[in-house]
Amino acid sequence: MPSFRGVDYLHVDSLLSDEEKLVRQSVRQWVDERLMPLIKDCYNEGRFPAELIPEMGEMGFFGANLEGYGAAGLSNVDYGLIMQELERGDSGIRSFVSVQGALVMWPVLTYGSEEQKQKYLPKLATGEMVGCFGLTEPGFGSNPGGMTTTAVRDGGGWILNGEKTWITNGTAADLAVVWARTSEGVRGFLVERGTPGYSAADIHGKLSMRASVTSSLSLAECRIPESMRLPEAIGLKAALGCLSQARYGIGWGVLGAAMDCFETARQYSVERKQFDGRPIASHQLVQEKLAWMITEITKGQLLALHCGRLKDRKQLDFAHISMLKRNNVAMALECARLSRDLLGANGITDDYPLMRHLCNLETVKTYEGTDHIHALVIGERVTGVAAYK
Repeated sequence: MPSFRGVDYLHVDSLLSDEEKLVRQSVRQWVDERLMPLIKDCYNEGRFPAELIPEMGEMGFFGANLEGYGAAGLSNVDYGLIMQELERGDSGIRSFVSVQGALVMWPVLTYGSEEQKQKYLPKLATGEMVGCFGLTEPGFGSNPGGMTTTAVRDGGGWILNGEKTWITNGTAADLAVVWARTSEGVRGFLVERGTPGYSAADIHGKLSMRASVTSSLSLAECRIPESMRLPEAIGLKAALGCLSQARYGIGWGVLGAAMDCFETARQYSVERKQFDGRPIASHQLVQEKLAWMITEITKGQLLALHCGRLKDRKQLDFAHISMLKRNNVAMALECARLSRDLLGANGITDDYPLMRHLCNLETVKTYEGTDHIHALVIGERVTGVAAYK
């Protein structure tokens, strides 16, 4: 399989350091050589390529922008470029890495005790342990503040009861970060696989994110010691802080899916001949679609890069991330649709990645904050008026 050449209309690469380009190239090569040969079959079979987890750990993908405890300690721009290349392969693979780093390792590092950090982070960084993040419930998605999962103090520990759903990595996870309502407000807890009262079951029948493990979690009189409470995970704001880390990665990741769709359509339109024997790329309507895609991808690249630079300077706000996630996911989804259109009937076959990206991106648009919720976050920032209710 030929190596992906990249998409860079406006010389955005000139804004990257040599180290950043080297990080991107190493991930790009890994995706081309190790993921691309597998991903079509994994998607068709509804199977996550778990055999790649040790390699991803060795490459330093997990918690790549975190410091210490075995994490790679890369910049946030480096991390974004990793997400971009992984999602060029498949959104499900980027989701796995994103959850492991941003939704499990980050809260342990940020809210955990030193004992918890020493115990879990090195194994999560190598992939020896897999983690998941339990916030969404069957009745509460966009309104996590309505959660009904409870944690009640009992002697020297806690008893958890409740249900979580749409949990990436759920049945694969050795460790779950679970959010529950206590008498003192929302708190974060760690629950290990095998804890009595804790179970996970896969969600079947998905037509999207088929190469990703998606599960429901059940907590029934699940007893854990005080040492499994994240001591600094206090309030719903702490849970939403984790989501900000993951949404940042999504804003970068979907660029990779958009690039793969654009390049597939561009190459096809140059090679495909119709009517008078000329390539369909010679037709004005085809060029208009390609022009739209490359323009919007370029704008998305600049938005992601600027957000990355702000994050490295600790100036990136959650409302900025809402713009990044909302804009880039919508752009990538439209690129997938336009690319599918340009390939005609060929675009619906698994000989090309377009329908796989299209179906995946329908999910990415919804999870970790819907398009509507992020619009309201931006709206509140520019008006000072909250319109959530």
